[in-house]
Amino acid sequence: QVKLVDSGGGWGQPGGSLRFPCARPGSTRSTSHMAWYRQAPGTQRELVAVLSSDGTTAYAESPKGRLTISRDDAKNTIYLQMNNLKPEDTAVYYCTDLISSWGRGTQVTVSS
Repeated sequence: QVKLVDSGGGWGQPGGSLRFPCARPGSTRSTSHMAWYRQAPGTQRELVAVLSSDGTTAYAESPKGRLTISRDDAKNTIYLQMNNLKPEDTAVYYCTDLISSWGRGTQVTVSS
């Protein structure tokens, strides 16, 4: 199981942007599928972005156009960039390797 460390969420204003990382310390799997999920209070965890090993990306319909998932293999880290933040983006965001590893989650709160 790969250790994943997601962090760097925090507070953002509507219309603003946030970018936060998911580090994979000690992982030697530089090419692997990775994804971000989010879970808002009282809801099920939902998939929001996927980055395939070949660089292909896919996004959930709702935040589509406002999210960018990317990776920096030199840093063994993936990122989620969120633009034009909306209050409904408020959730805990989790990264996963889509196999068995999950980060502990990072809280994102969007409010004015």
